[in-house]
Amino acid sequence: MWTHRDYLWCHMVSDTSLDELHEFAALLGVPQRGFHGDHYDLPAHVREVAVELGACEVTSRELVARLSGAGLRMTAAMRRDYQMVVEYGQGSGSLSSERGQ
Repeated sequence: MWTHRDYLWCHMVSDTSLDELHEFAALLGVPQRGFHGDHYDLPAHVREVAVELGACEVTSRELVARLSGAGLRMTAAMRRDYQMVVEYGQGSGSLSSERGQ
């Protein structure tokens, strides 16, 4: 967890699919702008609800291992490309094919 703008934050990922991640985020009322390519940023008060609804609390090392194991972890190049698409509407277009979507 980290602090930003007077809130504690954490990452929420799926070890199954991005569809599962988006569905759970929607259930929690997390806006799409909280999605960052392979995770959502959650404020601590939403994290508590997520855990009550079945989210697992894991270490950062376990989070990366689960993302990688599911084939959902973004490489640095993929993250840069994702940012270009989000911020400027341009990028290589390789994200979807590289992640099996």
